[in-house]
Amino acid sequence: MPLDVPPHAALIQVDGLTQDYPGHRALDGVGFAVPAGSITALVGPNGAGKTTLMRCLAALDPPFAGRVRVAGLEVSEAPRAVHRVTGFLQDIFGLYDGLTVEQGLWHAAAARAVPTRDIPERIAWAADAVGLADRFKQKAGSLSRGLRQRLAIAQTMVHRPRVLLLDEPASGLDPESRADLAALFRRLSRDLGTTLVVSSHILAELEDYSTHMLILREGRVVRHAALDASTGTPSRTAAVRLVLRLAAPCPDLATMLEGMSEVRDVDVWADGETVRLSLEDGHDPARRAALLRALVARDVAVCGFDLDRRNLQDVYLDHVRPAATARPTPGKGHP
Repeated sequence: MPLDVPPHAALIQVDGLTQDYPGHRALDGVGFAVPAGSITALVGPNGAGKTTLMRCLAALDPPFAGRVRVAGLEVSEAPRAVHRVTGFLQDIFGLYDGLTVEQGLWHAAAARAVPTRDIPERIAWAADAVGLADRFKQKAGSLSRGLRQRLAIAQTMVHRPRVLLLDEPASGLDPESRADLAALFRRLSRDLGTTLVVSSHILAELEDYSTHMLILREGRVVRHAALDASTGTPSRTAAVRLVLRLAAPCPDLATMLEGMSEVRDVDVWADGETVRLSLEDGHDPARRAALLRALVARDVAVCGFDLDRRNLQDVYLDHVRPAATARPTPGKGHP
């Protein structure tokens, strides 16, 4: 049954979160809100504070300063209650190797206060969801690396938490299992209203199912945005990003474009033949066609004109590279 949370309501609310370790500030004034039922890609360089943030959300590490609320619960005041509504899979996890898959799931469900009468149905559901229904009587210690990963995920979600926090959940899984996992995440979000925060260094994988992106760098949030379902790039309600390719540089093009009221954020690359811009109401093909006609009428040698289909990695690199890093100049035929 879907959660009784209004659509797009903030199920996770973080304000001014600061977390210190001896001689190191892992999180520095972090603030953001995660909508209910969303799937947030948590990304950033090594040491950015991603795991620390997840541990704070899971009420495992009390914040040094700031406020964290999960499903309306203050993590500092009600950590046990937060544990009951969250599931947290760490990058490095442990299993009871002497227990069978069934026993491990039963233990996980009981430890998370699932009523005894409901446990058989819950463990059957979790095992089936991750493809372990045929391994019920097999001991965890005899499972392959990928199957152990699946079991760990099943144990994390067996109590059907409102929030799932997953650190590198696809580690050790083969391509088919990764695709199945992405489908599972989409089902949890769609059918149960589960809110997921998933950390991974494989951005193409996150792009398959994420609805939002949260980028951390040096303990601070540098980007938090909804993603366009079709392109994986930050969504825009009134403007779209376009990329123009020119047969030859046009020295006055930037000035020309900036003089058009519907055009903004003009970015001419160093080669002079690649231009990116935002077009108001550019979701309407007629608006894009009108812009193209105007450019051709002014003798601009346009040889390419399309939506700027940048992927999650493009957006990520834009925000984690140092500001002083120069944009690479694309060669001819650059995609």
